[in-house]
Amino acid sequence: MSVAKKEYKRVTVKSLVEMKKNGEKISMLTAYDYTMAKIVDGAGTDVILVGDSASNVMAGHETTLPITLDQMIYHASSVVRAIDRSLVVVDLPFGSYQSDPKEALRSAIRIMKESGGHAVKLEGGKEIKESIKRILNAGIPVMGHLGLTPQSIYKFGTYTVRAKEEQEADQLKEDALMLERIGCFAIVLEKIPAKLAQEVAQSVSIPVIGIGAGNGVDGQVLVLHDMIGMTHEFNPRFLRRYMNLFEDMSKAIAQYGEDVKSSDFPNDNEQY
Repeated sequence: MSVAKKEYKRVTVKSLVEMKKNGEKISMLTAYDYTMAKIVDGAGTDVILVGDSASNVMAGHETTLPITLDQMIYHASSVVRAIDRSLVVVDLPFGSYQSDPKEALRSAIRIMKESGGHAVKLEGGKEIKESIKRILNAGIPVMGHLGLTPQSIYKFGTYTVRAKEEQEADQLKEDALMLERIGCFAIVLEKIPAKLAQEVAQSVSIPVIGIGAGNGVDGQVLVLHDMIGMTHEFNPRFLRRYMNLFEDMSKAIAQYGEDVKSSDFPNDNEQY
């Protein structure tokens, strides 16, 4: 049964809680630049995540670890200038919050002041509790992130599904309840069993956004470049490609090159 959508001129953290309460699913996509963010926002996406996945997608790094706070601020400020409706959430990058709650607060303040973003996202549970509390106490909205946490890839050693074992699943449930209790407005669950994700979503009153976490959560997030098929090497089970831009763009660029070399471009109508 479809749920009637409430029209939001501007999505806020409060809007997301209302959506969950009303049974309306939340759409979330990444964006890292003005042009793409303009399109994503204009299409009615509820949340834009300026993800540290920019390290992979935009800079070509193997992991999310190398991206810096300054680079995240650059990407986030580009996105914020493009949006009219979407809530903009910005990842705190690796090394900017894990070791020191005061450093975490300084990082979050820089993101909010210098980029104009609306909220920050941090990876982890009880181990970063004090950092999250310090940021929340400053009035900055925080989105949590549990399950597969890419900033901890060298700890895990693999991008495989997390929380399949009972002990890790129980810890994830505890962490989700803790994140809600201390004041996070939403949680991302990445690459965990669908049944566990549904249990977590039902156990908390804040929205739970899934990526590779099944359909029993309150919304979904994908990396934009994966979803529209600009990337083509990455093929996880949870990814649905809605376009094949890699193929379409490759053909268009090759055709442009041929037209230039054959002097077909520009033609008479394309000159002054």
